[in-house]
Parts: sequence; C-alpha cells; structure tokens
Amino acid sequence: MINAVLVFNNSGQPRLTKFYTQLDTSVQQRLISEIFSLVSHRPNAACNFLPSSTSTSTSSTSTAHNDMPSLITYRHYATLYFIMISTSTESPLALLDLIQSFVEALDRLFENVCELDLIFNFETLHAALAEMIVGGVVVETRADKVVEGVRAQAKVAKRPAAEAEEAVVVVGVVLWRV
Repeated sequence: MINAVLVFNNSGQPRLTKFYTQLDTSVQQRLISEIFSLVSHRPNAACNFLPSSTSTSTSSTSTAHNDMPSLITYRHYATLYFIMISTSTESPLALLDLIQSFVEALDRLFENVCELDLIFNFETLHAALAEMIVGGVVVETRADKVVEGVRAQAKVAKRPAAEAEEAVVVVGVVLWRV
C-alpha cells in the first residue's frame, strides 16, 4: 500500500502532499521535513530507494506490521522530487515506474510540465494522482488513460450551468420512474 505521495521543489517546499493513512498534522509536517532532508542530501548516483527511518515508521497509526510505512522511493526531475512512501509489500521498481507514469501524464497534460504548472494547476495535479491511486492502491499506470480521465473530468467541470441542471432533472425523473 502507498502511504503517501509527496512532491517537493529543490528548496524543500511541498508542491503536493497526499497521505493515504491517517496521521496528525504535526506528524505529517515532521514526516515531510524528515523525508526531504533524507532525500535531498543523497548523491545523484545513489539508489532511489531507502528504508524509512524508525521515526517515520512509528508515526503510522496502524498496528499491523505489513501496513507500516517502510520504504521511501523517489525520483529527482530537474527542480522537483517525486516521493512515494509505501509499505514493504510494494515493489520499489513498480513504484519507480508509477512515478515515471505520473510524470509522463503531467507532461502530456501541461505540455512539458514545470513547477509553476503544479502551483497554478493544483486541481489537475490532484486529479491526475486520483486517476492513478485510490486509497493507497494503484488503479491505473498508463499515462494515456490518466490523461483521458483528467480531460474528461475537466469537460464535466466546464459544462454550462443550464446543461448541468438539465442533466440533474433528467436523472431525477429517471429515479422517480424506477
């Protein structure tokens, strides 16, 4: 299970924080700063996986051993760090592939994604992540399907209000007839 997805810039400012396990806000903030300091001080040639420290593992509220966050997987692209915190049951190579797919989907959505795209279009960023991961479980890894789902959501959001009201009335009529 994926416990959290984090995106930082090189200065350590979070651009995306999504936790799939319930943690207190103070624990989340401590975890964010600890993980950034761990990842940012590693040399570029170092492995992209590292075991989570004991302080990050014990911060989880779950008591089952397999549900404890135990692995940090990350990739550094230009000015952004993409980080996934997961349990020991997840494959680190699969998580690297998931990060790559996530970045490819963002690249297609924003046409050469940069940090400003993530700042000003955070709804699209969260929608892309929601297309890929639901409740800490990976549901889609193909970038083209993720992009298709996010664009479909954007079309629904941009639909005129009158058209949306008609759809509600039609649904209401169908529900009353059943």
